[in-house]
Amino acid sequence: MKVRITPSTLKQRVIQIPPSKSMAHRAIVCASLAHGKSVITNLDYSVDIQTTINGMRQLGADIKQYDDYVEIEGIKNFEDCKETMIECNESGSTLRFFIPLFSLTNKPITFTGTKRLMERPQGIYREMFQQQGLTFKQENGKIEIEGKLKPQTYHVKGDVSSQFISGLCFVLPLLEQDSIIQIAPPFESRSYVDLTIQMMENFGVHIEFKDDNTLYIAGNQQYIAKDTRVEGDFSQLGFFAVLGALQGPLDCIGLNTESLQGDKQIVQILKDMGCHIEQLKDGYRFHQSKLNGCTIDLNNCPDLGPILSTCASYALGKTTIVNAGRLRIKESDRIAAMESELLKVGVDFTSTMDTVTINGPTEWKCNELLHGHNDHRIVMALTIGSTLASNSIEIDDAQSIKKSYPGFFEDICKLGILVEKLDD
Repeated sequence: MKVRITPSTLKQRVIQIPPSKSMAHRAIVCASLAHGKSVITNLDYSVDIQTTINGMRQLGADIKQYDDYVEIEGIKNFEDCKETMIECNESGSTLRFFIPLFSLTNKPITFTGTKRLMERPQGIYREMFQQQGLTFKQENGKIEIEGKLKPQTYHVKGDVSSQFISGLCFVLPLLEQDSIIQIAPPFESRSYVDLTIQMMENFGVHIEFKDDNTLYIAGNQQYIAKDTRVEGDFSQLGFFAVLGALQGPLDCIGLNTESLQGDKQIVQILKDMGCHIEQLKDGYRFHQSKLNGCTIDLNNCPDLGPILSTCASYALGKTTIVNAGRLRIKESDRIAAMESELLKVGVDFTSTMDTVTINGPTEWKCNELLHGHNDHRIVMALTIGSTLASNSIEIDDAQSIKKSYPGFFEDICKLGILVEKLDD
């Protein structure tokens, strides 16, 4: 699908931020592991979330879906699982959470995926499985495992993906004995592990940090059913926060202002760039402001990389984005993708393997098609930038927003931005 964005002024000044995909994944997993029935409310059925729901059903959870909530009856016996082919689509969280979880079946399991998912690094799990004499094969676009992970001390690199650590956290409390996760520094994206631990605590399972890089997990624990409301998503807030900074005021509501989400850093980053922001009871008001370039560290909030690149293109002076290397192993190489597309609209953009440098401000102007790189965050970041361009801009691969935010264009239109869907 292609869309045409016509430069537009905001007519509506309030937006309800959708529920957090990160927290929804975690709530669905924990409820599926719990004894009894849980109700998870404030859900948005993006492709990624539906993928996690489908997989937990295959593992044995009874999940009933309604408009914006699910009822989940937890898994009674992992070894009763009869499914052996698990489709993870394009969801890195789903795959890396599922690999340890499905090991509990002690059966041969095959994971499949789409686009770049099966190219993303899985060596941490491969080493774990092989060290324990278990099967782990990654070839021909699929991953095959067999054998149940054992309680022990796990050594995990902290600079590849926190999803490996979260995946272990879900499983290790269910094993017979205690375990330790020793994280080799630098420990990046720790905020996502904090979110996992917070959600597990909500379901009655406890994990303790012994020091900054050591997790202690007691065995023989049991998840307890708990009704849970999913909080608003700070990674999706990023798009509207930047829109507000460029042509606000814009009230972004439906958020927990005390959230542990690492992407909450968007609020401080925009303040550092000069945006005037008011905190509301359940969100923030972002005012149109004169923005200045600054240094931005993505160590704890890599998903903000694309929209911050857009933001930097409208800021005065130089913006340097550091610790950005993990953007290269997402749904696309997000540094290369944003560089390619922002150069088309006239942005002064250079990069290294781990950094981005943008000199602004730029008046976006482009008479050629922008490529969305089959990446939801690239499409949304280009859309926000196009609202202030000097001419209408067309973006392809627009259907990729379904991965995380199916209602994005509808919400943008409600604010008064003119979006035309050109084809299917």
